[in-house]
Amino acid sequence: MMRFDINKEDLSKEELQSLELAFKRCARRIILATTLARSGHPGGSLSSLSMLLVLYGVAKVNPKNPRSEDRDRIVISQGHISPGVYSVLCEYGFFPEEPFLMEFRRAGSAFAGHVEQSVPGVEWNTGNLGQGLSAACGMAKALKLKGLNNKVFCLMGDGEQQKGQVIEARRWAVKFGLDNLIVLVDYNKLQIGGDTSKVMPQKIKEEILATSWNVIEVDGHNFSEIFRALKKAIKKEVHNPKNPTAILAHTTMGKGISFMENDPKWHGMALPEDMAKKALEELGFDPQELDILKERRKSWNISFPHQPHDPLPIKIEIPEPTIYSSDTKTDCRSAYGNALLKLAEKNNLPDKPPKILGLTCDLEGSVKMGGFKKFSPVAFFESGIQEHHTATVAGALSREGFLVFFSTFGVFAVDEVYNQLRLNSLNKTALKVVSTHLGADVGEDGPTHQCIDYLGILFNLPDFEIYMPADPNQTDHIIRCIAKRTGNIFVGMGRSKVDIITKEDGTLYFDENYQFIPGKADWIRKGEKGAIITYGTMCQYALSAWEILKNKGTEVSLLNIASIKPLPEEDLLKASELKNILVVEDHYVETGLGSRIASFFALKGISVNLKLLGLKGPMSSGSPKELFKLGGLDPENIAKNMENLINA
Repeated sequence: MMRFDINKEDLSKEELQSLELAFKRCARRIILATTLARSGHPGGSLSSLSMLLVLYGVAKVNPKNPRSEDRDRIVISQGHISPGVYSVLCEYGFFPEEPFLMEFRRAGSAFAGHVEQSVPGVEWNTGNLGQGLSAACGMAKALKLKGLNNKVFCLMGDGEQQKGQVIEARRWAVKFGLDNLIVLVDYNKLQIGGDTSKVMPQKIKEEILATSWNVIEVDGHNFSEIFRALKKAIKKEVHNPKNPTAILAHTTMGKGISFMENDPKWHGMALPEDMAKKALEELGFDPQELDILKERRKSWNISFPHQPHDPLPIKIEIPEPTIYSSDTKTDCRSAYGNALLKLAEKNNLPDKPPKILGLTCDLEGSVKMGGFKKFSPVAFFESGIQEHHTATVAGALSREGFLVFFSTFGVFAVDEVYNQLRLNSLNKTALKVVSTHLGADVGEDGPTHQCIDYLGILFNLPDFEIYMPADPNQTDHIIRCIAKRTGNIFVGMGRSKVDIITKEDGTLYFDENYQFIPGKADWIRKGEKGAIITYGTMCQYALSAWEILKNKGTEVSLLNIASIKPLPEEDLLKASELKNILVVEDHYVETGLGSRIASFFALKGISVNLKLLGLKGPMSSGSPKELFKLGGLDPENIAKNMENLINA
């Protein structure tokens, strides 16, 4: 397939003829792939096909080196049009046709039903509509931060414009000057439920213009119009060249197959074999090819290799630890803010692209990012009250060779954006989510803001590590540790000021010689009658309970598990030898660390006297101490439960 020179006035007659033939070849692949798989989305694949063919011919992409850093990015936001995308990638030589047709939508195949990065040429796993534009924003901003003059193209459906996250992304793109971002909207006016104007009326053009984007309208099946629109957008021959551009392409669902056109039935349904043969014949191909390929597919083994798509590496210089004295009374979030600033001072050097980025959602002061912002304003992104977009854009940025911190309250960082974190996980991002204001420790803000379910939610994301510091000193150690670790990591903390944890002799426990090691716990106190296991804000309450017990002559161990995932299995096995174990946490008791520990012991066949102490449901407004007493998490009740366990 030929490339198209945007410096030309228009496509030549030969190029137009080439595109017409390519359209038929790709339409054939779309029909064959979906019918052979007996599922898929042929309608939107056909309506987007003309745009895809011109776009890949214009964009700076290299099928021999699909991950070249000096490349344009093409994000397919409506990932269900994978048959069309894969067909065009075949046409441009990213991979041969055969494995696509034989392996599409089969178990273990790279060619999934929605586009995935395991296929060469695919930049982002999509499917949950409305997230692709946010990912494209992250890529576009990354290119600008690196000083690269490449473009990011994002193909979207018209139905997904109904998503609120799309508007969040549009606003963010304008605020942060993403003039290198070009969106193409497949405006076929149909979705699963039928006519988009009836499913959910909206004025797409007017809404895009209202967010200060440039808009170019074209016939989405006219190759010349598509080419000229892309040329204008790339060369910034638009009303406002400092802003991103959207190409609104009027198209026909099922284009190219007469009996499929303008029929929403074929949005997400493959043609049955008899109709597929009619479609192939209409396109000028042998309909019997379907039977031949069907037989071949029966004995075809999945063989096409999945393309690796790890985040770009980054080298970070780690500053010396900040140590807080035992008489310091501060919160873990302030220690986080200080650690983040120290990292920036060490790595975000003048006249060089920043290595460390920070994003928040109108909570800069509460999550203590003010120092970071002041020192490195170019690396700080105030994203407004737009958590869904921010979680995705932060994830996309983290794949581009930046250490990215996304910080907000627990209910926004976990509960509200679980779907976005889930897609980040599938895309192998390397995001550091540092969440403040967790648990009933949020206090007076009340149950709507008391995130007491975060562990239960995060446990469902298999690649996320989870760390919960006990005090400001351990917070500093953990932040410096995660700055060196790849992959997705969650660090959580409460709102309140906490005591500095000390050893029995009064010296600091998490001092300058302490080293935080994922998968290891901290034996804050030692005793033989049992063990209190806790983490985070509860550590100081458990320590007070330990002192109550000691004064009564009952010596137990206090085990702080800051590394919740990976779980400190060796320490838990050691704790099991003490037989009496009480888990204390500011979390919904059914889904917290206690349930994970109970499962661990059960699967190991270890018998212990285990009691789980946590919250049984939403709390009310009130001071943290009042709420913890109401929930049975005050030192006196912790000590009483430990005594009952020992004496049972």
